[in-house]
Amino acid sequence: QVQLVESGGGLVQPGGSLRLSCVASGDIFSITSMGWYRQAPGKQRELVALSSRGGSTNYADFVKGRFTISRDNAKNTVYLQMNSLNPDDTAVYYCNVVLATTTLAYLELWGQGTLVTVSA
Repeated sequence: QVQLVESGGGLVQPGGSLRLSCVASGDIFSITSMGWYRQAPGKQRELVALSSRGGSTNYADFVKGRFTISRDNAKNTVYLQMNSLNPDDTAVYYCNVVLATTTLAYLELWGQGTLVTVSA
């Protein structure tokens, strides 16, 4: 069994910063990708940033230059550093991990979500 635990959301003023963390634990053989999605009220879930095993990263256009995704492979942890936040960034942020277990079952997992609110 594998678990994802997210942390780091909260209330921040426009222009401020937050860092989200997501730790994967349990029966993990290898991790293919780790990423962040978000879902704002009344909108569909959308990709924010993705980090692949080879080290490549992809960002949504609306966060380029403001957000940075990084990974600590030894800790099975992915981070999202969010700078220059604006009210449009208000959403529930979800961690997404694609991995293989020790029995070579391939899983796509979602975190429980963490709320980020950008407001004065």
